[in-house]
Amino acid sequence: MKLLLTKDEEQRLLDFKHDMHMHPELPHQEYETTKKIRAFLETIPGVEILSLQKDLTGVTARIHGQKNSVAGAADITEVGLRADIDAIAQTESWDSPYRSQNPGVMHACGHDFHTASLLGAAMLLSKYADEWSGTVDLLFQEAEETTDGAKEMLDAGLLDVIHPQMFFGMHNRPEVEAGKVVCHTGGLMACKTNFHITINGLGGHGGNPHLCVDPIVCAAAIIQSLQTVVSRNTNPLESVVMTVGSIHGGSLENVVADQVKMTASIRALSEEAKAKAVSRMEEIVCGTAKAYDCQAEIEYREVLPLVYNSPQMCALAKKAATAAVGEENVADAEPTMASEDFSLIMAQVPSFFFWVGSGTPGETHYAWHSENFHTDDSAIRSAAVTMAQAALHALEESKC
Repeated sequence: MKLLLTKDEEQRLLDFKHDMHMHPELPHQEYETTKKIRAFLETIPGVEILSLQKDLTGVTARIHGQKNSVAGAADITEVGLRADIDAIAQTESWDSPYRSQNPGVMHACGHDFHTASLLGAAMLLSKYADEWSGTVDLLFQEAEETTDGAKEMLDAGLLDVIHPQMFFGMHNRPEVEAGKVVCHTGGLMACKTNFHITINGLGGHGGNPHLCVDPIVCAAAIIQSLQTVVSRNTNPLESVVMTVGSIHGGSLENVVADQVKMTASIRALSEEAKAKAVSRMEEIVCGTAKAYDCQAEIEYREVLPLVYNSPQMCALAKKAATAAVGEENVADAEPTMASEDFSLIMAQVPSFFFWVGSGTPGETHYAWHSENFHTDDSAIRSAAVTMAQAALHALEESKC
């Protein structure tokens, strides 16, 4: 089935995207964005807006195909599509007519692009509803940037309200030419564990260090030693990143502190490599603290699984992308050590995560979260058609 957006339909999506870009909202604060998404969906014939068990930002909806079909036992009858909707605390520097009007907040990761693309997919699914059967769920997810939005929506009964047998997500990729669709097999975006380390010592006068137990010295040794998690405990052919992002301790130059707090994260492109790195981190922190006569506490704050595209899901995704943009525009790209909370959905439902190129040829491709980040919005058409085709291929292929 060939899916086409008219010029007027594309312009509606561009207008929505530009308005959303000018009015970005932070995670869990996407109130106006949510209202605008609902209002747009209400103009699309056949779209039903759903309610979760808890009142959250974001929108869940669905649309039914109108083609008569007798479902078999093995048929896929319900497929989910997801986009994220929040912005980040960043001041926009890129000069355009659609620059953020909300000081200190901008869509520096392209969630406005994703939202417009999923709205476009909904338009296409409605427009061609007589040619397909089944149900497509539409998830406009809150708070991806804080990587707790997917969990909140799952905890609010998302998968009790919708029952997709497959799910597809999508993210723009500025390093890839606009309109190309990346279908990568294997690990695509890193699993991660964020944790807080507390080192407790015994404070006192800086002139009497022998009467104190200095947690700052201990913390310095821990930071140095943690670098060996990657350099000496990880297979050089595997991707692992160990980062100590903050350290807080002490107040005056002549006082030995009682306590030091650090925040850190471990990211990897395999769950096994991350598990080994986490285990080694625990041994280093606790062992070093003991050697320095301190006590260590480790508190795990966030754990995200790997964004992993199975070979089976990738084969299906490639067929959909080829139908959407042509074989010449289906590409591959290197994975990233950034993380994505769509992985929490992937852990429960067979899923695939697309990248859609958003970089303009000949321009500098500013990375996600750059103050100069921007998307080539001509790629919204490619993203919308790809997402719609992914749903339709999943529904149709299971019947073959």
